[in-house]
Formats: sequence, C-alpha cells, structure tokens
Amino acid sequence: MSFVLTEDQDMLRETAMAFVQGELPVSHLRALRDKGANGDDAATRKKLAELGFFGVIIPDEPGAETFGLVGLGQILEAQGRTLAATPLLQTALIAASAVQLGGTPAQKAEWLPKIAAGEATFALALDESAHFSPYTIATEAERDGQGFTLNGLKKYVPDGHYADVFIVAARTFGEAGDRHGISLFLVPKGAKGVTVTALKTVDSHGAAHISFEDVHVADAALIGPADQGADILDPVLDRAAIGMSAEMLGSAQAAFDMTLDYLNNRKQFGQLIGSFQSLQHRAAKMFVELEMTRSCVAAALGAVDAGKADVAELASLAKAKAGELVHLVSNECVQMHGGIGMTDAAEPGFYMKRARVQEALYGSASWHRDRYARLNGF
Repeated sequence: MSFVLTEDQDMLRETAMAFVQGELPVSHLRALRDKGANGDDAATRKKLAELGFFGVIIPDEPGAETFGLVGLGQILEAQGRTLAATPLLQTALIAASAVQLGGTPAQKAEWLPKIAAGEATFALALDESAHFSPYTIATEAERDGQGFTLNGLKKYVPDGHYADVFIVAARTFGEAGDRHGISLFLVPKGAKGVTVTALKTVDSHGAAHISFEDVHVADAALIGPADQGADILDPVLDRAAIGMSAEMLGSAQAAFDMTLDYLNNRKQFGQLIGSFQSLQHRAAKMFVELEMTRSCVAAALGAVDAGKADVAELASLAKAKAGELVHLVSNECVQMHGGIGMTDAAEPGFYMKRARVQEALYGSASWHRDRYARLNGF
C-alpha cells in the first residue's frame, strides 16, 4: 500500500496546515475557553466552509472523484496540531459517511449538499454510559403507526450543544447489548421533546447530554432499514476512529515538536537539558512511536478509500496506537517542561487535557486492542 499523497491531497494538506497555524492556533482555543464559548465557533465554521473542507469526501456528482478519507485525514491531523475545535469530525466525516452509506436518495439529495456547504452541523448521539459501547443502546424507538417515538438519554455527545441535527442510535428490537435491533434516525435539534444539556468539558471543546421524551419522527427520518442500523453504524464508527486517530497523530506531533524545542533551548547546570542522555532516550522513544503510528493511520485511511476488507482491523490498530501515543507524548510534554508545564499560562496542559478526551472517544486503546484480537480470532 502506498503512503504517498497525490499532488491534490498534498496541496490540501498544505492548505490545511497553513490555515490552522494562521487562523486557529492554541491561543484561539484559549480565547474561546476564556469567553465561555465552549468550543462553539461559528466564524471558524464559515471559514472551513469557504475552504471546502466540509465536502472533502462528498462528490460533486455521483461517481465523481473526491479527496477521499486520506484527504480529510490530512485536515483532521492539521486541526489536531493546534487543538482546533471544529465540527469536521462529526459533520464532514461521521454524518457524511452515514448518509452516503445508508441514506435514501431523498436524504442524500437533501443533506449532502448542506453538509458540503457547511449549512448544517451534525452530531452522532450514541453513548449512553461513561464508556464507549456501541451496542449497549437502551434508547427506544417504538412504532407509532405514522413513524417512530423516541425515548432515552444520550451522554457526552460531541458537538451536541450546537449541532443542528442528531444522528440517533435507538433500539427498535431486542435488548441493550444486541447488535440486531439498532436503528439510526435523523432528528432535528428543534424537534419537540428534545432537550440539550450543554457540558463544559476539560478540553474546552464542549459536548452535551441529549434527552428524548416522546420525540416523534417520520419514517423518512430512518437511515437504512429498521433493526439493521449496526450495518451502517459499524463502518461509520470505523471511519470515526480512523479520523480521530489522524487528529491524535497531529496533536502528538505538535506536543513532541514543542517538547523537542524546549529540550534544545532550556538550560540547567550550564548546559542544554537536551544534552542529558536520559531525556534523549525518552525523546527517541516518542519519535519512534510517532513514526509507527503515522504508518498505522496512513494504512487505515488508505484502506477505506481502496475499499479493503480489513478496514475494521486497521481502524482498531490505528486508534489503539494513536491512543497510546497521544497519552505518552502529552504526559512527557508536561513533565519535560517541568513546573511551567503545569501552569495554565503554558500550552502543554491544553494538549494533555485534549488527549484524555481523544483517547476515550470511539473506543480506548484497550477496547480496540480487544476488538482487534477478536477480529483476528485470537
């Protein structure tokens, strides 16, 4: 498998890197936090739309070429480098994938152009407990003769505090834990019975608990066949894990670069601390882990675009490696900066806080190691 970007993908990467460095540095996230924006940044969403970033995996017409997930991965890695709070993962990747994979012709015609133009933001309402468990769904969707009635609570929905539309995983058959019986629904934020409780998160990106009380949706809101939503949800979550891995790679790279710069400039006992062998060994370990993870993420991104049969395995490999990487590098970044690394005035703490959220979203490293083992019959 080639890990070399095409000329167009490379240009997209350069554009994304320049944009986040110029428009969305860590100081931008700090400013959003300090004014209580909770990651909600309409001005940035407008700029992303103008750059065409929301439509990277959406063809202009059926069958047309796109930048693919490899292209979108470059943008997500770029935003990870500066911890930018954007709706790209939820809207440009998760929602676009769900509609493309399971949407009806009418849903595709309505929502894909709006996603590509940045006119609608989405959030996947999935988790119902403190841990990622995609089939442990108790939210009910009962037939009411003219559609479905939803009742339940979704916890920690990223972008849920400002999303226009929710993709809700609900149970139409069976019990929590069953793969069969899950259905996916498009639910507008303003639907009667929907309550959004915004959360202030440690990473300053924001999220929300979403409750559904006798929320009626028509049959047209159903994505894919009833009871078979897992067939759509599984590949969507694989893509979400891969996209998050790309973002985590960017965050880890930036934290490593920051640490390396500090090692090469900070002096103790009359010499640069980067000359201390013990710190050199720790830096070397981070570098090796970065390069290994970069290969895993590239393989997973490319596998989706190529339609490979082992996307699930590669998604779990990438997420597990990226989770371990961002945990290691964010810790080392704070520790090697010493006392200043613990202060809010410095940036290392921002990377550590974001890393803890990234690690948990769409499955922890341990969750994905277990899944990888199951998929390979270990």
